[in-house]
Parts: sequence; structure tokens; C-alpha cells
Amino acid sequence: MPHRAYAIDSMISAKRIAARVESLAHDITDSFRDTDKLVVVGLLRGSFVFIADLVREIDLPVEVDFLEVSSYGDAMTSSREVRILKDLRAPIEGRDVLVVEDIVDTGHTLRHVMGLLRARKPRRIECCALLDKPSRRETEIRATWTGFEIPDEFVVGYGIDFAQRNRNLPYIGKVRFTE
Repeated sequence: MPHRAYAIDSMISAKRIAARVESLAHDITDSFRDTDKLVVVGLLRGSFVFIADLVREIDLPVEVDFLEVSSYGDAMTSSREVRILKDLRAPIEGRDVLVVEDIVDTGHTLRHVMGLLRARKPRRIECCALLDKPSRRETEIRATWTGFEIPDEFVVGYGIDFAQRNRNLPYIGKVRFTE
């Protein structure tokens, strides 16, 4: 639970998110058109709302699996130590894989996950991130598709939390500390 008082200022509306998710899904559908089934791997927990909306808009047969990783805990900054808390249920060797991430910040988590999954020899692997903070990047990695590029702000909503709070907001909001 956060120890400091804070307020949340709207940054990206639910309407803008819905429109962008539809656009991303169209691009992903076009890119993976030749697949017989796309394995969509959501990175828990922050991506669960995004992945639910995204897979409903992808016009392909999809299988959904999840990988739970942690590099933040309840902190506001990455520890840069990536821990796998829940692994995939099924093998991905020879399969088409789309990794869905909530936010690419320093890039350490995404780089670690993409390396881990590439070692499992998928036929093809790409990544879609809802949010990207390029000003915070410490590694050379980018998502194939990005919903929104944002400044270096701490954000919540649409599945993204601050100490397990505010995931249920239908929009992306910027956390503003009031103390």
C-alpha cells in the first residue's frame, strides 16, 4: 500500500485507448495473417486488461498464455532484477508468438523476457506494448507495436497499478503526489 498521499490526473482517455487497441489489433492481424494460430503471451499483471481487449480485436485464431515477471514489486522504479514468478503453460517452439507488455520503461524486463522466449525457438516472436517511455530506456529494445509514447511519468490505470491499486481505472492516469 502506498505510504504517500497522491492524486491521479487523466493522461489517456478510455476512448483513445479503445481506438488505439483496435488499430494495433488490425496491424497485428495483417502482420500475422499467415499463421494458423497466434500465441499471445501476456506479461502479468499489468497487461491483463490490455491483452483482453487486444485479443478480442485480433481477427485470427489465438491462444492466450501468461508469463508473470517482476522487476518492480511495490516500488515506483525498476530493481533491474527480473524474476519469473509464473512461466508459460505450453511450449512455443515453432509457433508464432506475440508478447503483450503494459509498459516499456528501462527495457530490462522486455529484453529479459524476449531473450528467454527466443531461446525456446518460436517460429516468429514480436512484441506489442501499450505504453513506451523511451526517455527511461537503458537497453536497446523496442516493441514492434506501441500504443502510446509517454513522458517519464508514473502512471496507473487500465491494468497498471501502484502497489496493487488503481488497476481498475478505465483510463491511463498520471500519479501526482500531494504531500
